[in-house]
Amino acid sequence: MTLMKPLLILDNHFRTRKELFSDETFAALSDICVIEGGQDQPMARETINRLLPEAAFYVASRPELTAEEVGSATNLKATIEVAGAFREGLDYATCFQRGIEVLSCSPGFRNSVAEMTLAMMLAGARGLVQEHEAFRDGSERWLDDREDTDFSLHRQTIGFIGYGQISRETHRLLAPFSPNVLAYDPFLQDASPDVTLTDLQTLAENCRVVVVATVPSESTRGLLSADLIKRLQAGALVVLISRAWCADFPALVQAAESSCIQLATDVFPDEPLAPEDPLRASRNVILSPHRAAAVPGGRQLIGDMILHDVQAILGGRSERQLKRAEPSLVEDLVAAQRQMSAMPNT
Repeated sequence: MTLMKPLLILDNHFRTRKELFSDETFAALSDICVIEGGQDQPMARETINRLLPEAAFYVASRPELTAEEVGSATNLKATIEVAGAFREGLDYATCFQRGIEVLSCSPGFRNSVAEMTLAMMLAGARGLVQEHEAFRDGSERWLDDREDTDFSLHRQTIGFIGYGQISRETHRLLAPFSPNVLAYDPFLQDASPDVTLTDLQTLAENCRVVVVATVPSESTRGLLSADLIKRLQAGALVVLISRAWCADFPALVQAAESSCIQLATDVFPDEPLAPEDPLRASRNVILSPHRAAAVPGGRQLIGDMILHDVQAILGGRSERQLKRAEPSLVEDLVAAQRQMSAMPNT
């Protein structure tokens, strides 16, 4: 078939179309592309294979293409995943060889996740969860400074382990607090003047708040180690927002239960957390059920970024808002996703 507009395959399930796209963004994308799919149910593999030779874009929650299928997609310009990570199933090497861009929606979570990160910082710093719970048994502390636990975010030293899009957006939201920001990022060579790149030990020893937001990869597994946790300031608040994979989770919990630190976490080694897990009753811990991005409209930035990048690709422009797969790193990222997927209940 001959199309006047480029064909975009949209196999978005398990995500819903409205989860990814506002009505306005989807209409704008429909104006520049013929969209096949987007029905909130898995597309049949036969349908995808039939459409591939004409397709310019393949958008899927988990794009799966063999080398042979990539070879048949002679018009394909980009694959775009909308789950949040590069995973197995796509022949990355053949895509790179063919000059097909491989893009991830992970930057599209930055607004909602950064907002939750700030909320967890404020809740931990000001004792909101603890005092809420204290009301239930009548032990709330009226007009109390809580000098043993509470602190203000104003002019605090805050450290980010991983300084990608989520950390940068969190830093932007923190601007009214005038923080001193340190960051460690193994994938970053330089940052803006208001961030000091440093080593992990310096960050752990000097920060009142430590945010773990690094991408899960083989090289970032257990990055916040038990030794570094011992080096944290007394009463430091650790916000775990990326994956439990990136920290020694049992050591974090032990430090919190020993009143050495506070822990606020949106992620866990096994999810969902078992009903009998003792973590549910742990002290100095704020628990969130992996819902940092789960807010109405919170993922629609992904659709905006897809629209932007499709327009840029069709217009021959180089700028991208989605995350490009780098040939030197993608194998490491995919391997980490494989191992995390093999963990119980994750």
